[in-house]
Amino acid sequence: MLTHVAAASGAPSSTLVLSADALPEGEEELCGALRDATDWLCERGLDDITKIALIAPSRHPLFDLDYRFVQVLPGAVNGFDFRGSCGHSILASVVVASRLGWLPKLAPEHRVRVRVTNNNDRVVCEVDESVRDRTTFTVHFLRQQEPRLDSLLPDGQVLTGLSTSEGGIRVSQVSAGNPYVFVAATDLGVRDVDELFGDSARLYESLSEIRRSAAVHAGLPAEGAFPKVAALLPDGDATLAVRALSVPSWHPTIALTGAVCLGAATKIEGTTPHSLAGSAARPGVPLTIRTPGGSTVASAAVSGSRPSSTLSWVSVPHKEVVFRGAVDIDSLRPHTRKDELLCL
Repeated sequence: MLTHVAAASGAPSSTLVLSADALPEGEEELCGALRDATDWLCERGLDDITKIALIAPSRHPLFDLDYRFVQVLPGAVNGFDFRGSCGHSILASVVVASRLGWLPKLAPEHRVRVRVTNNNDRVVCEVDESVRDRTTFTVHFLRQQEPRLDSLLPDGQVLTGLSTSEGGIRVSQVSAGNPYVFVAATDLGVRDVDELFGDSARLYESLSEIRRSAAVHAGLPAEGAFPKVAALLPDGDATLAVRALSVPSWHPTIALTGAVCLGAATKIEGTTPHSLAGSAARPGVPLTIRTPGGSTVASAAVSGSRPSSTLSWVSVPHKEVVFRGAVDIDSLRPHTRKDELLCL
């Protein structure tokens, strides 16, 4: 089976892009095929690829591409989480779909409309530049209907108390693009940006425990990929320093969906991001997000900051994708024993 690999700047992993029509529809059989694919990659030294995109030309008249994200959960037996999305992998999928001839050749001002089947998100990928194997996008995340800001709070609260081995901690849980848990870095004993960006095993474990606690609070598997988690620290007006986790390590930057979620969260009065973002908490002011791997900007179009205010879209510019090439996976078994699989 011919597959393709593309990498978005700032992502912790390249994305393996597969044609959804060439794979089983049932989740158990699909997990078996995906396990075969990841085993094949591992045998050839490509086990650092932990993101999979399943794509097909969209049958919906308003969209160009249907996209389904799969997060690989590395282990003795690889598991798979189908619950969330990945903005970097969406962009990788658009580049591959164009090379497959499913989309016109990408060129500046060309817009590709993607339907995310995991969570029903609508994503518009606007081409800024396309040169040889590199394409740069501005990405716009929007909903079918403009949601109220309070509908982005999974438990209806701007602050939620979670239990950890070190005691209770207050976090903001927000879901836009993907569900995220945002925590003030100072509440974890972090004093400055250098400490936040350092390789602290204690901070990593604290964030991992908060993420697991939030997952249990939400009724999700504690060892799954969602919700995501990030620690925040003010770094000048309208700028937040951010340290996020990926699977199974530190994220080198922040997920594209994380930038989207944080951009929306800063506009919700009373949340941790809102209280730390300075002037970026106000409608119309973009948020600069600084990470160990670079900076990005998230612009959220909102009608206000009250719970009843609405979100129109969130945009993130200057996201670059590099096409890595094709991979010919020998074969994918149509059936795999149920007790060999871990699907979440």
